[in-house]
Amino acid sequence: MTPKQKVFEMQAKELISAFKKRQMEAYYCNTKEEALNKALELIKEGSVVSWGGSMTLNEIGLLEELKKGNYKLLDRSTAKTPEELNEIFYKAYTADYYLMSSNAITMDGKLINIDGRGNRISALIHGPKNVIIVAGMNKVMPDEDSALKRARNYASPINANRFNIQTPCTNTGRCHDCLSPDTVCCNILVTRMSKIPNRIKVILVGEELGF
Repeated sequence: MTPKQKVFEMQAKELISAFKKRQMEAYYCNTKEEALNKALELIKEGSVVSWGGSMTLNEIGLLEELKKGNYKLLDRSTAKTPEELNEIFYKAYTADYYLMSSNAITMDGKLINIDGRGNRISALIHGPKNVIIVAGMNKVMPDEDSALKRARNYASPINANRFNIQTPCTNTGRCHDCLSPDTVCCNILVTRMSKIPNRIKVILVGEELGF
């Protein structure tokens, strides 16, 4: 075990306890391969599954595996018109499982997320029966303030560049708290508790995943 892996494992143990106090179920996996197996273990075959935009889900191979399996997928990438896209977004709220990552996580078990459209964080709050979050330990921050700074000054500029959106952060790499029509930071959410016990399940991964 490398020094980094040892630290990740110690932090994860503390985090799992913190999530439990917030009525969230959490697991720790050393590798993305273990994380993939854990996610598939949690998702019942035949279930309706949807997801929010996430590089992490792609990196662990989860979306690819779901497409091979016995699941009813609500996949927005299959939409051919804006109307079809909206229909998939709304149907996602009725899914058995909604998959996503988190922009940042605090050591005391809060989830910090920023969205443009808001479909991802609204599904996290309400709708789908289960929400499964997969996040690399690189997203863990000491507290809410540092987690929010990570989401705004690291994750958001990268996402803006990924989609070639013309906002100030696309050109400078840092948040300007802009009011651009193209902003990817319309909604900021701090999830400090799951009202429904264990509805939110967090898979922590001892690797650097997503951004």
